Amino acid sequence: MSKVLVLNSGSSSIKYRLYDGDRVLDKGTVERIGEPGGGPSDHTGAIRQILGELDLTGLAVVGHRVVHGGRRFTAPTLVDDAVLAAIADLVPLAPLHNPANLAGIEVARRALPDVPQVAVFDTAFHHTLPESAATYAIDREVAQRYGVRRYGFHGTSHAYVSRRTAELLDRPYEEINTITLHLGNGASACAVAGGRSVATSMGMSPLEGLVMGTRSGDLDPTIVFHLRREGGMGVDEIDDLLNHRSGLLGLSGVNDVRELLARRAAGDEAAALAFDVYCRRITGYVGAYYALLGRVDAVTFTAGVGEHAAPVRAATLAGLDRLGIVVDPDRNVGSGDRLISPDGAEVAVCVIGTDEEREIARAARAVVADGG
Repeated sequence: MSKVLVLNSGSSSIKYRLYDGDRVLDKGTVERIGEPGGGPSDHTGAIRQILGELDLTGLAVVGHRVVHGGRRFTAPTLVDDAVLAAIADLVPLAPLHNPANLAGIEVARRALPDVPQVAVFDTAFHHTLPESAATYAIDREVAQRYGVRRYGFHGTSHAYVSRRTAELLDRPYEEINTITLHLGNGASACAVAGGRSVATSMGMSPLEGLVMGTRSGDLDPTIVFHLRREGGMGVDEIDDLLNHRSGLLGLSGVNDVRELLARRAAGDEAAALAFDVYCRRITGYVGAYYALLGRVDAVTFTAGVGEHAAPVRAATLAGLDRLGIVVDPDRNVGSGDRLISPDGAEVAVCVIGTDEEREIARAARAVVADGG
């Protein structure tokens, strides 16, 4: 009974991976769920399709990614009816993600009634944030009434990558301080002290923090009021602007960093400015987290941009040599998990491929081993 199935249910797709121990037996994605002329008509059909294609003999557990666990879920959790209801209650905090995550769990429970289902929450890794990091400076009663606080996201990735960094450096996980930079279309930074998240850039939602593919990241809240009062924009329109039409896309017209780098190399001024804004924001978070941690053993890049965009890595850490952070230009090219800092550098700079599915499988297996 060593097999673990990981399901990552989105609004129109489901990613899956089947493990036997650490070995990947099968993986794939079912896309265009519910779209006319596309794939399966709903999540029930999609999961039935996935299960029908897999050899699930000896399946021990199914692990599900759930984006938002609020303050209730601070660790991977065995799913029962009460847990499902609580995840549903959290939909207002993640209206674009939790409904799809919930649908995947419900369908899998019906299809595999005798197999334990474990929810692994993106927010759970950040439950160790000190209150001074999680608290926004607004009226306390208002914040408590509406659940306004920093939750943080990409926790599964930050957990995996920070642990993998310790392995790469051959250091005990509980003894090293790491700044992890998850740079994909969504992007976040995290300060990890001895395996505990102590600061992270995303907040109550994934909108706060770094500049992203289509999200603005940090901005003055007055901008929202200004757009409402002076521009006559409605709340939903502003929400769409900041989440879907901002970031690199809003600045340059493209949200793919590969295209951005090509346009920048060709002399596109908008692309050059977008690149500078993007990298400057990351640099600022690295510096801030260095100050919070006091001692940094490693800075680690991960996710699509972090793993593959050497110019981003070089630009974001340029000028930080006085902090012991240096990128070796020759090592900055290449692929795979590796060090890109010079030999003897005070702070290791690493590139590590994130593997959220493997982290979910590890967590789900641990819950079952502990008896739920």
